[in-house]
Amino acid sequence: MLDADVKMQRICVLGSTGSIGVSTLDVIARHPDRYRIFALTAHSQVHKLAQQCEQFKPEIVVVGTASAANELYALLREKKLKTEIAFGAEALCDVARSSSCDVVMAAIVGAAGLPASMAAAKAGKKVLLANKEALVMSGQLFIDAIQQSGATLLPIDSEHNAIFQCLPRPYSRRPAEHGISKIILTASGGPFLNRDISSLDKVTPDEAVAHPNWVMGKKISVDSATMMNKGLEVIEAHWLFATPAEQIEVLIHPQSVIHSMVSYHDGSVLAQLGNPDMRTPIAFGLAYPERIESGVAPLDLTKIMQLNFQTADFKRFPCLALAYAALKEGKSAATILNASNEVAVQAFLDGKIGFRMIDQIIARVMNRSVMSEVLDMDAILECDKEARALANEIIAA
Repeated sequence: MLDADVKMQRICVLGSTGSIGVSTLDVIARHPDRYRIFALTAHSQVHKLAQQCEQFKPEIVVVGTASAANELYALLREKKLKTEIAFGAEALCDVARSSSCDVVMAAIVGAAGLPASMAAAKAGKKVLLANKEALVMSGQLFIDAIQQSGATLLPIDSEHNAIFQCLPRPYSRRPAEHGISKIILTASGGPFLNRDISSLDKVTPDEAVAHPNWVMGKKISVDSATMMNKGLEVIEAHWLFATPAEQIEVLIHPQSVIHSMVSYHDGSVLAQLGNPDMRTPIAFGLAYPERIESGVAPLDLTKIMQLNFQTADFKRFPCLALAYAALKEGKSAATILNASNEVAVQAFLDGKIGFRMIDQIIARVMNRSVMSEVLDMDAILECDKEARALANEIIAA
């Protein structure tokens, strides 16, 4: 039973039909006394969204286009649901900042999730950030918005959530004051960790999205195969924990049991372990600072034969090297990195380029771009637009 002094939380799930959104709703369904769905959003998966509406009865849903809204309206009318329907980017921001919402799960993939995530941050919400690209693109602007509004920012990526759990409370955003020597991000290495490097140009999209440990969407699965996801996580860790690039290490850990670690000056290394299931960090974020049941099976250490670790090979994973370079470059470099990666990954999934062309296109876009200060959202979005145009130009050439 819910204690009388624990407030029912009203949740907005941005990207409810994606893998993170579905896992979030699974956790929420286990705790109807704690959580109520205020809003669900999806770009175009209207049939899946309609099913979610039937189960969770949100007050409002948001889709990407007018045609998707019309299709959803017909589906909800069949189910005799009177859920309000809106569409478009501004509607996403509206539900994220709404006074009827307490918690925002920011799980829209890619740059498309930035405006709504920023709206939630500025509105002082409890922001569960599963969209790493938003923080990669906006950096200090996002952190400033959180601090100025009094919002709570909780990382949902399994690695950053693990780091958060291994940091002292309260954390001052000054690693040296807490005796922190480095942050260690673990990475599975993806499906091509042991594949001959010379054969990677023959990788197919189906092979690239077949992650050995995690069930994820296509884009993030390709990012895992190139290790760009880990590169973006390095940049995200820098902003989340105010840690310089040289104090963030990536360690290959194929079993995905240790989700990340924090190393301290006294020789201690604190690690968070668990089965590879996103419901664990989602439940942690929803209930923080409490702990609730997530539906994840307990980790049975007796069944783990061994835990392996190795350094990340930049020759095998050049996207990781590009991300470190972008973080050290600063200014608009991370925005350009993210935009060109999104375009290149989609081109690979569409069969327009080979797998090893992804990092080459990113490198060419970054080499041809002028790095500039990005002081507001308009500048970020303009930089994103220009980088995408250049990436598409290179692909078409």
